[in-house]
Amino acid sequence: MASQPLAIDIETTGQPWDGFVPEIQEYLLSRARDDEERAAFPGQLALYPGAAKIVAIGMWRPGEQSGGVLVNNSAGAREWQEFHDGANVFHGSEEEILEQFWQLVPQFGTIVTYNGRGFDCPILMLRSAVNGVRPTRNLMPYRYSFQQHCDLMEVLSFHRAIAPYSFQFWCHQFGIDDPKEGLTGSSVPKAFADGRYDDIASYCLKDARATAELYERLLPLIESMEPKPRG
Repeated sequence: MASQPLAIDIETTGQPWDGFVPEIQEYLLSRARDDEERAAFPGQLALYPGAAKIVAIGMWRPGEQSGGVLVNNSAGAREWQEFHDGANVFHGSEEEILEQFWQLVPQFGTIVTYNGRGFDCPILMLRSAVNGVRPTRNLMPYRYSFQQHCDLMEVLSFHRAIAPYSFQFWCHQFGIDDPKEGLTGSSVPKAFADGRYDDIASYCLKDARATAELYERLLPLIESMEPKPRG
């Protein structure tokens, strides 16, 4: 495997509620704990891996000033173009951006995320299956090694031995610029519906870049926690 790591982050929106038949709608609503959650559920599908779709995939190389972002915009150019701050952008359908993603990831070593095991990576793999796109590597490998996938939430919670804190909290603790300034994850679905693709791309890139910076700060801790091969 290549040695250079790659930090990734995704943004999502919910699939259209009226696209689910009544039986599936009721099945989804049965997951809510009370009437308040049932009322809010159709507007929160972006948070559920089985009912979300991908809006953007941000990527950043730790230790470098370069990255890229894939944006779900079927009216886009379908080619890589310069964006800003050392990054390139690719616009295409969800299927097309997933194809681009899976072409790129085998070139890198460790995939770095924050809560990627609980959100980003399952969605990337599930939406690839739905779109008929074949993954080129397993983003959900053995949990207790950080060599193939380093989920920084797992690092900072010591594999959930303590309650996890938010990504924003840890960025503050380590003096990393707040990636949540401006657009937020909860506002991405409306921004996507409004066609604010550049805003979404910038926000997703900020998250990926902050993830890369946090990874660099945590490398001594990560190395101390990594299981050593038996000689």
